[in-house]
Amino acid sequence: MGLKLSPNIALVTTPTRLAGLLSKFGTRGSARFRMKSERASFLSQNVSAAAVMPDDADFDEYVDEDERYVAAIKKIRSELEGLGYPVVVVPRNYIASFFFQMTEAVVVIGPDGLVANTAKYAGDIPIIGVNPMPDRFDGVLLPFGLSDARSIVRQTLAKKTDIRRVTLGRVNLSDGQTMLAFNDFFIGRASHVSARYVVYSDGKNETQSSSGVIVSTGAGSTGWLSSVYHMTLGVARTLGQTPPPPPKMAWDTDALRWVVREPFLSRSSQVGMVTGEIGAGSPLRLASLMPEGGVIFSDGIESDFLQFNSGTIAEIQVAPTQSKLVV
Repeated sequence: MGLKLSPNIALVTTPTRLAGLLSKFGTRGSARFRMKSERASFLSQNVSAAAVMPDDADFDEYVDEDERYVAAIKKIRSELEGLGYPVVVVPRNYIASFFFQMTEAVVVIGPDGLVANTAKYAGDIPIIGVNPMPDRFDGVLLPFGLSDARSIVRQTLAKKTDIRRVTLGRVNLSDGQTMLAFNDFFIGRASHVSARYVVYSDGKNETQSSSGVIVSTGAGSTGWLSSVYHMTLGVARTLGQTPPPPPKMAWDTDALRWVVREPFLSRSSQVGMVTGEIGAGSPLRLASLMPEGGVIFSDGIESDFLQFNSGTIAEIQVAPTQSKLVV
C-alpha cells in the first residue's frame, strides 16, 4: 500500500547566521572563539579600531537573532496547529524538493528573499509572508506580523483574503532543463571573465561579450535591473545627457525586461542590442559560446544554477503561471 498524503500547511524556514556558524564549528563556544580570535588578530594591527569594535558584539547579535527566530517558529507553529491541517516545517534547503501539491497554504517566516525563493516552487498556492523581526527585515514581501499569522492563515484557507499576483520568468534550455525566477535571472559566467554568447530578440541577433545578461520580472525591476539603469544614468549625466529613467513595471505585468551588463565592442562582438522587452510570443534567446563556466541562476542564488556552455540555447519567457502572495 502506498503512502497516503494529507493536505497540509507548509511552514517555510531558513537557517540563521548562528546556525550556519554551528554547522561549521560545532558549538557556540568554538564559533565564538573563532570570531574573537580573528577580531583580536585584526585589532592587534589596527589599535584605533578597538573602540568601535567590541569583542563579542557580532556574536551576541547572532545569538539574539537566532533565539528570536527560533521562538518565532515555535510560536507560529503552535498557533497554526488546530486549524484542521498538519503543519509541515520545510527548511529552505528542501523547498525545491518539497511536494507542494498537497499544501493548502504556505507560510514563510522571513526574510524577504525566502518568499521569493519559495514562490518559484509553490505554484499557485497562496503564500503568506510573516516578518518575525521587523527591526531586522525590510518586510516588502512580509506584510504580516507574528500576531497576525493564525488569523491570516484561517482567512486564507477560507479564501477570504486579498491576493497579489506576481509574474514569474521561466528559462528553458535546449537540453530540457528549466528554471523559474521571482525577481530576475542572471545569464553569464560563474567568474568575472566575460561571457560570450549570441543574443536573439525581435528578429535580430548579434554576437556579444559582456558581464552577463539580467532578465527581470516586475517584482524584481527595482533591484538588479534598476542598478544597471542607474549606472547608465550616472554616466549619461556626466556627459551632459538626460536619458530616460529605469522602466517601471507592475508585479503582475505580462512581460519581462532584459538588459546587458557592460557590453564590449570589438571586432568579434557588438553592442547594438543591449535592452528589450519579453512578451507573449516574443521570447529572448541566447546561444552560449562559452566552453566552460557558463551559468544561469535566478534571484541571486548562485549555488542553484543551470550550466550554460557551448551549444546550449536558452529561451527566456514569461512563465505560464503566476505566484499568489496574500496581502
